[in-house]
Amino acid sequence: MKGVILAGGLGTRLFPLTKITNKHLLPVFDRPMIYYPIQCLVNAGIDDIMIVTGGRKSGDFLSLLGNGKDFGLKHLNYTYQEGEGGIAEALGLCAHWAQGDKVAVVLGDNIIETNIKKAVEDFKAQDKGAKILLKEVHDPERFGVARMDGDRVAEIIEKPKNPATNLAVIGIYMYDGRVFDVIKTLEPSERGELEITDVNNWFIQDGSMTAEVLDGWWTDAGTFESLHGAAQLVAEAGANHIDAD
Repeated sequence: MKGVILAGGLGTRLFPLTKITNKHLLPVFDRPMIYYPIQCLVNAGIDDIMIVTGGRKSGDFLSLLGNGKDFGLKHLNYTYQEGEGGIAEALGLCAHWAQGDKVAVVLGDNIIETNIKKAVEDFKAQDKGAKILLKEVHDPERFGVARMDGDRVAEIIEKPKNPATNLAVIGIYMYDGRVFDVIKTLEPSERGELEITDVNNWFIQDGSMTAEVLDGWWTDAGTFESLHGAAQLVAEAGANHIDAD
């Protein structure tokens, strides 16, 4: 199983900090933001990772991370997303590299308290399909929200005005190799992007989507408020929490 970290985009919500660097290279407490999704995958037993980046400072990832040996990685690969075509478009750039393997995808600004090893092992045991991780939040209207039918996800609704649940879809997704064929069928949304919610809803309609609720806290770090909050959470938990099994 391979890992993908999506670290493109222009980070406009963090301007002017992102005028001089990629958002995912900004510090969260005592280390760069990109360290957290890398360690998330490493803790899950994934040692072959692709980072999808973009913008004018993409070369800084190579300067910082090199070949990934500091994380004990088998391989650390890089590819470049031109513009802001969406999460699904960024993932689609990994098709040739993935070679039909299952992939675990982490958004580069997502930080979690615990690890996803059990979820990854559960997904490896699935014959096919996809898996998403959910988390109860107080403001579900900001996220893709899971409408449930018992234990099954019936639909994901993007930023609903009247959410059916408070279960947000966090930025960690797992897919079988069909995901790249699904991405090829997508049409851009009203904001001109290929949406990962459309990918997830395809697997729901296919009947092969599973979901688990994440233990511990989760946050993104894509705004000034959430960047500050993420640093506080990491500091309070102890910066070394991401290194734990």
